[in-house]
Amino acid sequence: MYLTYFNGGWSEGNTPLFGAMDHSVWLGSSVFDGARSIRGHMPDLRLHLQRVITSSERLGLVCPLSVDEMEQLVREGVAKFPADAELYVRPLVFGTDGLLVPVPEKSAFALTLFDAPMPPFTGFSACLTALRRPDPSMAPTDAKASALYANTSKAIREAQQRGYDNAVVCDNAGNVAEFASANLFLVTPEGKVVTPVANGTFLSGITRARVIALLAKEGIAVEERSVRPEELETAVEIFNTGNYGKVTPCIRYEARTLPVGPVATLAFQRYMAFSDTE
Repeated sequence: MYLTYFNGGWSEGNTPLFGAMDHSVWLGSSVFDGARSIRGHMPDLRLHLQRVITSSERLGLVCPLSVDEMEQLVREGVAKFPADAELYVRPLVFGTDGLLVPVPEKSAFALTLFDAPMPPFTGFSACLTALRRPDPSMAPTDAKASALYANTSKAIREAQQRGYDNAVVCDNAGNVAEFASANLFLVTPEGKVVTPVANGTFLSGITRARVIALLAKEGIAVEERSVRPEELETAVEIFNTGNYGKVTPCIRYEARTLPVGPVATLAFQRYMAFSDTE
């Protein structure tokens, strides 16, 4: 089920939003965010809604709604689904007017909620891609901009052609940035939990920050530093954090089989417990 709020009302199905001349269609001026409603619980919802406002500003758009107004709409929409629904919450801001530069005050807003069951905590496979993340001098990497996802799609498509589910993408210096679609964590042979330091080439995710804080409460410090691709070849655990699956273990990296390890398991358990309080 798809449910979209647009132009003052709710509609079901794949609601049409764009015109052929809309700036977002032909020049890519759109941003979005992804939150979750898990059986009525909405972890870090306001942080996600604030980020769509921030992303809009960084792309020269203006989100027409405040965080409070968007939150009210999200809760109104969630109430239209069954109480046990697991939903993806996607606010979208897009340019409708302008030639090369979007007209900020002509930015439009749509909120889509759709069924997206939480994936099982069984893991995924990944490989290293030669594709790189752009740095801030190349693209609006400080926004959750739709235009950046051509990079994501290409990396995942290439990984799937090699028989993997996802790809590890490096930055322009050759250090690990993240998975193509989520932030990356690893556990070293010495037992240290590490995640690539935020350097502007990827979004330092809301779920990433939440997991770091939750692990800290368990006495597990996460090192944020540069990570070389070779470190993944000896890691005893690799896992990701992101809105869709929250915490998901990587169970095969290149030719290596990896366990669903204790750190990823603890991170997932603590995140889901946190979610139940929101």
